[in-house]
Amino acid sequence: MKRLLNVLAVFSVACFFSSCAVVRQGEVGVKRTLGKIQQAPIMEGVKGYNPFVTRIIKVPTRTMNIEVRSPLPSKEGLTVQSDISILYRVVGSQAPQIVEKLGHNYDQVVILPVFRSAVADVSARYFAKDMHTGQRASIENAIREQMMSQLKDRGFIVESVLLKSIVLPAGLTKAIEEKLEAEQDSQRMQFILDKERQEAQRRIIEAEGVRDAQKIINEGLTPMLIQFKSIEAFNKLSTSPNSKVIITNGNAPMLIAPDKVQ
Repeated sequence: MKRLLNVLAVFSVACFFSSCAVVRQGEVGVKRTLGKIQQAPIMEGVKGYNPFVTRIIKVPTRTMNIEVRSPLPSKEGLTVQSDISILYRVVGSQAPQIVEKLGHNYDQVVILPVFRSAVADVSARYFAKDMHTGQRASIENAIREQMMSQLKDRGFIVESVLLKSIVLPAGLTKAIEEKLEAEQDSQRMQFILDKERQEAQRRIIEAEGVRDAQKIINEGLTPMLIQFKSIEAFNKLSTSPNSKVIITNGNAPMLIAPDKVQ
């Protein structure tokens, strides 16, 4: 009798724990009773249910990441290989409809097919070189927007589409590198030409300044100023202790050193 009671106790405890579900943060529960989906999602916490006729299906609502390696067709007909991350999440209020219509493998049923369609359509609008330059962000946003147009009403939100490890065809990679080198050489030459133009302009301005200065000096040398300067020169010569020979007409002195006089 005691053994039977122990068995019943263990069975009761097992039934109790098997009839409880813990819905954690970042997920919602979907209750299915006798094959019918309850349309109201079960929020986080401990929930009891009848394990014989009911099942609690847990659906994650946190951000999920799908890594895909996909070929990208370009506008000129080339194929670019790329590793792509798809960041998406499930809208919790629509989890019952997702489980009812798409099942558990909704990522394989709808997310990836929609992605492959969108990425093929968007990448075909761009040249291969654009996927390796600043156009990458535009391509990512275009893919995300096209996916959202098809998935939003189904209860999914695509947060980001990230193109990673883009591998261009070998010939195109070499052509891009050569073009970049040519552009750098052109920019370097343009810099040198600009520097030479600036130097030439500086010399012109300097020459114009010297010309203007000489013009001002010439215009300022009036007969009265020359006579005044001559008088100053005579006065300075008269105070000098050295011997000198001065030849003058009274207006402008000319100094001759003694060793030059014959």
